[in-house]
Amino acid sequence: MPRALDELVILRDAPISTWFRVGGCADRLAKPASLDQLRACIDTDPGLLVLGDGANLLVDDGGVGPLVVELSSPGFSARSEPTPQADGTLRLSVGAGVRLPRLISDCVASGLGGLERLAGFPASIGGAVRMNAGGAFGEIADVIASIAGVDRQGRAITLEREQIDFGYRRSGLESLIITEVELSLRPAPRAELDQRRREVMEHKKASQPLSEKSAGCCFKNPTLACDVDSIGAAGERVSAGLVIDRAGGKGIAVGGARVSEVHANFIVTEPSAKAGDVIRLIDEVRGLVQDRFGIDLHREVVVWGREGELS
Repeated sequence: MPRALDELVILRDAPISTWFRVGGCADRLAKPASLDQLRACIDTDPGLLVLGDGANLLVDDGGVGPLVVELSSPGFSARSEPTPQADGTLRLSVGAGVRLPRLISDCVASGLGGLERLAGFPASIGGAVRMNAGGAFGEIADVIASIAGVDRQGRAITLEREQIDFGYRRSGLESLIITEVELSLRPAPRAELDQRRREVMEHKKASQPLSEKSAGCCFKNPTLACDVDSIGAAGERVSAGLVIDRAGGKGIAVGGARVSEVHANFIVTEPSAKAGDVIRLIDEVRGLVQDRFGIDLHREVVVWGREGELS
């Protein structure tokens, strides 16, 4: 047995923490401390799932069969010192396990601009890059210089920004296990960055149910295939929350899961909720919008089950 695997602790029936606060356990969960241990995890289960902050995740009540890997150890949470570039930017390398909210605060305090537009996103850096987290004020692709990771054969991969197929809520990196991210930031006055961060948070507090248990926006904003009266024109990307609201979805509930009355693209959970309630409510909302407007909604929330990530 390779030494890295011999030293790796794999927990059994381990709870998976998500922002929904519902769902089953991982049959096996590992927290590798190094690249060698991560490669040992890949050898054990090439189809492993990577757990970030659980902010955009729903775990089925039946739990997760594949190995779950959490990159939260110091080996995947390091940061470099900012390095000046010829174009006036600064490069900052951070491990995939670094939590985005803390990094944003530290960058604002250090006068490093770019990330403050993502204030309020409770994600790990690796998870934020994988889904290209973003909103009305920008997306993480805006500040990516390069990423490093390993593929499902354990081979080291480095990609420059122009090699990454970023798009709306996607990165094309689903098969890669991101281990490090290099950010391109710009020096700016701390007061200016702090003000911008406050503006982003004030907007979110006014328009989103931040105090309730949810995984953020449940659905991606759809692009209309044809003109839809009172919604938009063909080819236009429209608000999923608006579409759900206009279809009469605000406030509908299944068990302990409910479509938020504050923002219709948020599903929130009560203490009595089960993951199955959320899954059934997602299906109900999709059906409601399809029946009312002929619009297909696609999940932004990632769902894990016994067989892995669900499509």
